[in-house]
Amino acid sequence: MTEPATQQSEPDISTLSYEQAREELVTTVKRLEAGNLPLEESLRLWESGEALADRCQAWLDGARERLDKAREDSTDDE
Repeated sequence: MTEPATQQSEPDISTLSYEQAREELVTTVKRLEAGNLPLEESLRLWESGEALADRCQAWLDGARERLDKAREDSTDDE
């Protein structure tokens, strides 16, 4: 059985940049807040939102590690 043609294909979250993941997350949250969705669709959006939030957090954690490493390297040079 195939998916309905009206449903948009989901992007591969693991390939999204921080900005793309954040924008997808904002869109997902807006759709959930608007309500009037069937339970199954709400659950799918919730799971997608969780994955997008995890992707954003991974990007932020990576940025923090890079900043910490750069600071460490700059103090080692002094």
